[in-house]
Formats: sequence, C-alpha cells, structure tokens
Amino acid sequence: MGQKQIITRTQIAKMPGTGAVHFLNSRASCVTKSLGDRAGLQTFGFHLINLPVGSVASEFHRHLCEEECVYILEGSGVARIGPDMFQVEAGDFIGYPAGCEAHDLRNTGSTHMICIIVGQRLGFDVVDYPEQNKRLYRHAGQPADLVDIAAVSHPRLFDD
Repeated sequence: MGQKQIITRTQIAKMPGTGAVHFLNSRASCVTKSLGDRAGLQTFGFHLINLPVGSVASEFHRHLCEEECVYILEGSGVARIGPDMFQVEAGDFIGYPAGCEAHDLRNTGSTHMICIIVGQRLGFDVVDYPEQNKRLYRHAGQPADLVDIAAVSHPRLFDD
C-alpha cells in the first residue's frame, strides 16, 4: 500500500502531465500532474502545474464552498483577486478561502511558471464566473449545472 502513496521525484519528472484548457476560457491552459489523484487522495486535489508564458491558470472565478491555495515554485506573474493585481513570484503563497473574491493567476513572466495548486473536494460546490455571468453548481456523482447568474433567484426562506 505504501508504494502508491509515495511518488518519487524521478517518477514525477517522468509523468507526462495532462494538458488542460478551461471550458470557459481558451487562454486558461496549463499542463497538470495530479499527484493527489495518483496517490489516491480523495478529499483534496494536489496538482503540480506548468503554466506557459502568457497563459492564465483558470477562468476568473470564486468558490463559494471550497478553499484552494497556490504555492509558486518557479517563475513569476500576476495574481488577480477581485479588482486588485498583485505581482507574485517563486516562493509566494496565495490562499483563497471559500467565498472570497474572484481570482485568477497569470504568467506574465518570461519563463514557465511552476506551481502547486491544492483545493478541497467537497461533495458539492458553487463556482461563480463573474466575467462570464455564469454560476456552476457541482454535486459529486452528478453532471454539473452551468446557469446564467441573472437567472438565479434568491427566494425568501423565512418570513420576517
């Protein structure tokens, strides 16, 4: 059993990685090595990503239920959190608590940006994509639902 949980640096280097493009943003592309999946982790994702120059790690988004974080191993870029832009570089850590402002990470440097991205894997999540005016509802084992935010109603659950 222990063999599966240990992935050596040699094995990681030999892993080809998987090209990923975000379904709402063709500029959001990277090569991902899902180390957590390979080690059998189920309650959080642990990914080593290679973000090419000029790419963004994902569509500008925010998770209402799940937390995620990024640790930059190599390279530099810009972390956008809400309306603010922050210069980031190797050695920097970014934490995104559940419900925080929308965010993305861009490689604005001159070399690849290598990062570790960790995120919770709850049985459910709601993800807003404010620039697309979309909301994604995800529930484990079910197809995700993508809706226009304008179509989301906010019923009163209790009378005053």
